[in-house]
Amino acid sequence: MALQVQLVSPEQVLFEGEADMVVVRTLQEGDGAFLTGHAPFLGALATWPIELVLSDGTRRVFAVHGGFVEVSNDRVTILSDVAELSEIIDVERAEQAKVRAEEILVREPDDFVAQDALARATTRLDVASRAG
Repeated sequence: MALQVQLVSPEQVLFEGEADMVVVRTLQEGDGAFLTGHAPFLGALATWPIELVLSDGTRRVFAVHGGFVEVSNDRVTILSDVAELSEIIDVERAEQAKVRAEEILVREPDDFVAQDALARATTRLDVASRAG
């Protein structure tokens, strides 16, 4: 039996279907994997890749930048502030954003905007590297 998974951003439904496992990172609990029969769970998502392991063994990876995950009755619902398919990530743009954020953080290590920009760029580059 598989999990029923829905990954939604304000712009679109990025994934709707079955998966054997869903791997996320939440702000409260850190990394977590959900399998069938998981206890009910609600958590705030970190800026981090989300990985779906499908029943045929393939993996789908998405860049997720905040939001929430709810698990209940073998259903996983992911509501993301911003989510991107690995195939559509602009690697050059993400690399440039990473460099800009790192340059700011050298001068101002406590700049929260730059820290967030670095997390988003790093997540995008991680997800893009897993696509191919």
